[in-house]
Amino acid sequence: MADEHPPSASEVVFLPRPSWAPAVLAVGLAVALAGAFAGWFYAALGGLIALIGLWIWIKQSAAETAQLPADQAVDTAVLPPVNVRRANGR
Repeated sequence: MADEHPPSASEVVFLPRPSWAPAVLAVGLAVALAGAFAGWFYAALGGLIALIGLWIWIKQSAAETAQLPADQAVDTAVLPPVNVRRANGR
C-alpha cells in the first residue's frame, strides 16, 4: 500500500501565466471613472489605458490557448446527473 502512486493525469488543465494586463485594465477603468468627474482628458486617458490593458490581456490569452491540444481523449467515466436530496427526507 505504501508504495502505490496516484495515476498520472490524462487531461490537460489550463492555467494562464501571471499577467499585469488585468491590473492595467483595472487602473485604466478607475482613471476613466475618475475622469468622468474630473474632466474629459482624464476620462480619455483612462479609456486609452483600459483599451491597451484589454488588448494585451486578449492577445496573451489567445496565444496561450492556441498552444493547447485541439482534442483530448476522456478516459474517465462520465457520471450521470443525480438529484441531491436533503438528509431529513424533504
